[in-house]
Amino acid sequence: MNLAQGTKRRAMQDRAIVPMINVVFLLLVFFLMTASLTPPAPFEIDPVEAEGVLTDPPPDTLHIAADGRLAYETARGDAVFGALANRDADRPLPIRADSGLPASELAALLPRLAEIGIADIRLVTVQP
Repeated sequence: MNLAQGTKRRAMQDRAIVPMINVVFLLLVFFLMTASLTPPAPFEIDPVEAEGVLTDPPPDTLHIAADGRLAYETARGDAVFGALANRDADRPLPIRADSGLPASELAALLPRLAEIGIADIRLVTVQP
């Protein structure tokens, strides 16, 4: 009985799997680096259409529904203003408003945002 030959075959099998593990790990890293991880919108919004560059809204976007509901990260309703007060006021605030929202309601929201220090906003749109 030759036990050395069996252990040699086992060692060859173990070494053959290492390149496959390396390839799987590299594929995993590749897909993680190229994936777009954006949180889902808090409610369904039909965004405003405009010509321009199409981009995804950043995660710190203020969402406004057609009926005036507000959402920012995990805050909903009037709690949004408290959450926005903790935000860095130097960066522009992206706003994703529904196309059915009257412009007067959006305009009425701007003084409340200015009270908490947000003066620069960006309206997120989609291409027609």
